[in-house]
Amino acid sequence: MHPRMMSFVRAHREDAGACGCDPGAAFVPWSRHHRHFADPGGPPFGGGPFGVRRPLRFLAWKLGLGESQVAELAAILNELKTERAQHEVDDRRALSLLADAVSGDTFAAAKAEEAATLRAESTRRLETQVSRALARIHALLEAEQRARLAYLMRSGALAM
Repeated sequence: MHPRMMSFVRAHREDAGACGCDPGAAFVPWSRHHRHFADPGGPPFGGGPFGVRRPLRFLAWKLGLGESQVAELAAILNELKTERAQHEVDDRRALSLLADAVSGDTFAAAKAEEAATLRAESTRRLETQVSRALARIHALLEAEQRARLAYLMRSGALAM
């Protein structure tokens, strides 16, 4: 069992009799016992499959964003997500060009060069978009929120 799950197991065992569930049961369905695992002081991650995307909810919770900040951050992250998806498409296209370059009787250097150029341009565009997104996020946040964002980036909790 994963170490992080141990606290959940302990909480379930402590509260097992309070709700009328059988602590000795081999299998307890989640639908009956989700309240054992509820964290009233935790992040507002509820909402089901039609809620807000996870990175946005995580940042809104960790940075303490207001409604207008959340809306603007959602737009910024959406643009960044689109550019990352385009980068993945370009990477697959470049890989296909490299495969074409080696599949013939002779090596097609022109196709390999085209693949390298495509990858370099795509990476440059993505890095530029990340830089622009960070500039927009910086302008959006207050000083204390910027410090929290910097901490999340330095600690590795948030990757750009």
